Amino acid sequence: MRFVMFYHSLISDWNHGNAHFLRGVVTELLARGHEVTVFEPGDSWSVDNLVRDHGLEPLLDFQEYYPGLSSVRYSLAGLDLERELEDADVVLVHEWNDPELVRSIGRHRARGGSYRLFFHDTHHRMATDPQAMGGYEIDHYDGVLAFGEVIAELYRERGWRRQAWTWHEAADTRIFRPRKPEPRDGDVVWIGNWGDGERTEELQEFLFGPVTELGLRARIHGVRYPEDARRKLASAGIEYRGWVANFQAPEIFARFAATVHVPRRPYARTLPGIPTIRVFEALACGIPLVSAPWNDVEGLFRPGTDYLVARDGREMRQQLKLLLADRAAAAELARHGLETVFARHTCAHRVDELFTIIGEDKCRRVA
Repeated sequence: MRFVMFYHSLISDWNHGNAHFLRGVVTELLARGHEVTVFEPGDSWSVDNLVRDHGLEPLLDFQEYYPGLSSVRYSLAGLDLERELEDADVVLVHEWNDPELVRSIGRHRARGGSYRLFFHDTHHRMATDPQAMGGYEIDHYDGVLAFGEVIAELYRERGWRRQAWTWHEAADTRIFRPRKPEPRDGDVVWIGNWGDGERTEELQEFLFGPVTELGLRARIHGVRYPEDARRKLASAGIEYRGWVANFQAPEIFARFAATVHVPRRPYARTLPGIPTIRVFEALACGIPLVSAPWNDVEGLFRPGTDYLVARDGREMRQQLKLLLADRAAAAELARHGLETVFARHTCAHRVDELFTIIGEDKCRRVA
């Protein structure tokens, strides 16, 4: 089958977590013998910021880690949909695309395109800013792939689509897997971006405070940290190392004893059941994880078995202290988390789910 995908970027993950899952899905499809073409805009802000801050070397590193992956960079004005979609079997259009592109592909499908067309939503705006999502014209799409059941249900309730499926993110286990233990660089590492004010208080309570009070050696990787945030990190004794390519995260995890998950406020309060992809990736690397509260209503993991939960800063201190003092307990926790990811939450599992969805959609359309 020929898959055509329109996403913000395949080659850059600078403040762009959607690239993580996309890379894993494309890799899996190619490994199964399918043809895949990924289109990304030539003026991608993720690529522009990456090259501005780090030059071209990260793009060369991407090719080293993903030798079989490439993308077609386009301008909206110069994109010939008649040509690019002529032999397509399945088309995925991510919600981080220009609304005009989303509209044009839908109208192309309505004019007689024989491919299956899906809108892929991996953001909280459907719950937090539905008016903005109203700018996307998806009437001619065959369905929505939503990264959590709460988002899929919102599409169903609003009648925007006849069909919406839950398609969770997952770990690309060709890249995210345990590495041989390295000499320790520290106790706790967190890989995550600042979050546009959506978790400022939570980071103080669940990360900065516990690290300071326990006297831990900690490091943070991520982008868009304002100057005042960097001052807070310095005063807390936390090393800030800036952006790191996502595919290099497994090597970093191998040099620390534990990591944490601090979800942004919309995910913790409005989007139960959506952990974001970093939980899948960390557990796939076999590092013990302690999470600030999020409600796993879809039963993706086993809280307390696959990872520990801290309801507040006091519990975060207790859980981190336990993991650092009891290496056997930490190893057992990591083993359970790893087992769950490899049993249920790899990109191979998600590709299987995608083919099930394609089959269901085909039956519905014929009927």
